[in-house]
Amino acid sequence: MNQTTPQERLFASESIWKLLIRIAPPVMLAQLIQALYNIIDSYFVGQFSGDGLTALSVIFPIQLVITAFSVGTGVGVNILMARLFAQNRYEESDGIAGAGGMLALITWAVFSALSVVLLPAYVRTSVTSPAAIEHAVTYGNIVCIGSLGIFLESVWTKVHQAGGNMRLPMFAQIVGALLNIVLDPLLIFGWGPFPALGIAGAGIATVIGQFAAAVLVGLHGMRRPPKPAAFVRFAAQIYQMGYAYILMQALCTVYIIVLNVILAGFSDGAVTVLGLYYKFQSFFFIPLLGLETCIVPVLSYNYARRDFARCKKILTSSILIALVFMLAGVLCFEFLPAQLISLFSGDSTVLEIGIPAFRIIGASFFPAVFSLMTPVFFQAIGATLPSVLLSLTRQIFCLIPIFWLLSLIGLPFTWIAFPASECIAGGLGIVLCVRQIRRWEQPVPAE
Repeated sequence: MNQTTPQERLFASESIWKLLIRIAPPVMLAQLIQALYNIIDSYFVGQFSGDGLTALSVIFPIQLVITAFSVGTGVGVNILMARLFAQNRYEESDGIAGAGGMLALITWAVFSALSVVLLPAYVRTSVTSPAAIEHAVTYGNIVCIGSLGIFLESVWTKVHQAGGNMRLPMFAQIVGALLNIVLDPLLIFGWGPFPALGIAGAGIATVIGQFAAAVLVGLHGMRRPPKPAAFVRFAAQIYQMGYAYILMQALCTVYIIVLNVILAGFSDGAVTVLGLYYKFQSFFFIPLLGLETCIVPVLSYNYARRDFARCKKILTSSILIALVFMLAGVLCFEFLPAQLISLFSGDSTVLEIGIPAFRIIGASFFPAVFSLMTPVFFQAIGATLPSVLLSLTRQIFCLIPIFWLLSLIGLPFTWIAFPASECIAGGLGIVLCVRQIRRWEQPVPAE
């Protein structure tokens, strides 16, 4: 008697809208708490020092590199495990999970060693204030060397999500973020028995929260590492599936660094505005990022079963949901930019630069749904080349050159590069997705 697996009942049989409504809220809630942590972290650091807030903006691209390799490795694990579940190859899926944990340890060791050597030189390319340089190096060293927690948590979270368990990762990320929020003021300002550590306290709070989340998902997400020969094979497969995400996030780091260098030519306040934008972006993009996380295992599972009609419906449904949610971000950026910026900085220069910048950038939110969702679609079905092309188009071929060219006219014009690049990349993504879907709809030639 054949029994359906939990993955089959959830990923293959459930109504698409019911499926997304069921699995997306836990992911979105966890990301909401994470985004609130990022905002609150910036608030406390901003209260401590304006240079400290600039330092966080400078280190943010480095944290994106950490995210790129940690989550990218987890994405590879996620896609492969979902496909193996669809083929009832459970022992091999455990091997993939074990290899992912080993890769997390290796990449953390390499990354932390490189950061110690290269971080000071990087910081000096982005800011000029001695105090901001000192804060950035201090904070950066702590979050880089202490990043083992996020490397492990990212892989073990994807192990759970590959099987449809979104609740435990949600709980772990909420616990980590709340712990982070509580420790921030205690360690930054030295409340009660805690020492006043300043910017170092913010870094330590971040690391402690990440390790707490890793412990919670590791209790049931950790798997035994495979034998060396199998590890090499599994590692190659993981990066084959995950390198598109790694490249996408790494390119994000590259363009933020380049934009920071361009903006530093105008003022440190312009650098701060860009950093504040990305803090708020992480908050308003929660529905989009949550749907991206949820559809990867679902698309991968159904693609392995060659249920192309369901894959198409998953993509279109998730885009429609994301467009509705993104309306909140557009309205806030267009009508409340001063209030948003004032939460973290009362500096007149930051407000003068930031208010028109936020209004222009807000126009990019709707096309960003297409430019960000379509690469994930191709990544989930294993078509990495279109995914990489879309990421390169959005972040390198469009944003950087357009931003630089407009900077020659003046600082206020640079922000137009955001909606322009999102429209170009989003349009290309639509074209490529339509072409892929039409290929699926063509009849298979008889042998």
